Amino acid sequence: MDNPAQGYILHSMNMTQQNDSDIVIVGGGLNGCALAIALAQVGLRVTVVDALPVAARTATGFDGRSYALALASKRLLTAIGIWPLIGQHAQPILEVVASDGRAGEGASPWLLHLDHAEIEEGPMGFMMEDRYLRAALLKVMAATGGVRHLDGQTVVGQSVTPKGASVTLSSGETLTARLLVGCDGRKSGTALRAGIKRNITDYRQDALVCAVAHEQPHNGIAHQFFMPSGPLAILPLPGDRSSIVWSEDRVTARGIAALDDAAFLEALMPRFGDFLGQVSLCGVRYSYPLNLTMAQHIVAPRLVLVGDAAQGVHPIAGQGLNQGLRDVATLVEVLALARRRGEDIGGLDVLDRHRQWRSFDRNMLAFATDGFNRLFSNNNPLLRFGRDLGMAAATAVPGLRRGILREAAGLNGDLPRLLQGLQV
Repeated sequence: MDNPAQGYILHSMNMTQQNDSDIVIVGGGLNGCALAIALAQVGLRVTVVDALPVAARTATGFDGRSYALALASKRLLTAIGIWPLIGQHAQPILEVVASDGRAGEGASPWLLHLDHAEIEEGPMGFMMEDRYLRAALLKVMAATGGVRHLDGQTVVGQSVTPKGASVTLSSGETLTARLLVGCDGRKSGTALRAGIKRNITDYRQDALVCAVAHEQPHNGIAHQFFMPSGPLAILPLPGDRSSIVWSEDRVTARGIAALDDAAFLEALMPRFGDFLGQVSLCGVRYSYPLNLTMAQHIVAPRLVLVGDAAQGVHPIAGQGLNQGLRDVATLVEVLALARRRGEDIGGLDVLDRHRQWRSFDRNMLAFATDGFNRLFSNNNPLLRFGRDLGMAAATAVPGLRRGILREAAGLNGDLPRLLQGLQV
């Protein structure tokens, strides 16, 4: 079914009656909440259908989950009223050090070193724990007029007509709107029900995710250690703690994930090293399979996909949530301008503006993360020499360092107003 429009069941809908909302968002995660808040702030009525109860999304203590937020993402969160609630919990990323090597052998002396002082705008990014970001989004969404949050419910059916969309919930309730947005992850049911296919590349790797406390201060430095089986990211958290995202070949990763905490640390330390002193686990350990999954279409009649539902990439650059927020910023601006012009916000011509605006960026990110993972996750001596030389050369060229910094900060390209910290 190559045409996504064919994936819909067209049925007659009484369009003379008032829709329940202008927009129904399927998915109450970070992207779904941010999108709902931003859309309501430009005057649109939004319903969020969230499969999880609010209580299940709110952690009372640190559970190990955290995110790298680019400077542009921080600007968006400031513009929609989130950052003032969480800024005190943020850890600025002041430097990035990327190096190549093998477990137990240490890093290559040829490395990439980036310092935030080379750009005028401030830190290139921030680390933020999930418990603070998620709670703030839920709090602001609950206080935002024009947003209805239906938690603990799932969508069991969806359909469109030329003038609107409807979804049927597990409770039996039917919602109608002018536009349906899928924020429901890499296995998006919204996309599946619409007949939108996905291109999936399995990396045969798993990510092992946890947080550690350490004796020595990290000084706001993020480390990326590239090993033949996959990269290890050590990302600074507030206090003497760091977030670990360790990519490993699947068989090895699943064996390590099954270890107790002491044995897990024993496996981690030859890769982590001793530069931060004694290390101990804090929070909960996670693991998940790594792949690249790209929806073949991110828009269809009365429908648009956002975040991992549109594109799910390798965590090698820490850009997954940032890309979702770029989707949010672009879609909000497109829909706000269309509404002000009196256009149909669910019309395919309007949605196609969002598709065109996001097309280059999302495809380049997929290409870059896929390419970097393939380039670095191998033990070919010629490739190793070439990538080491490339990192050293990038460190030696100020203009190239600055370009990489601005890209990491999310400052390059045609930025929507929210990513500039401006109201739409």
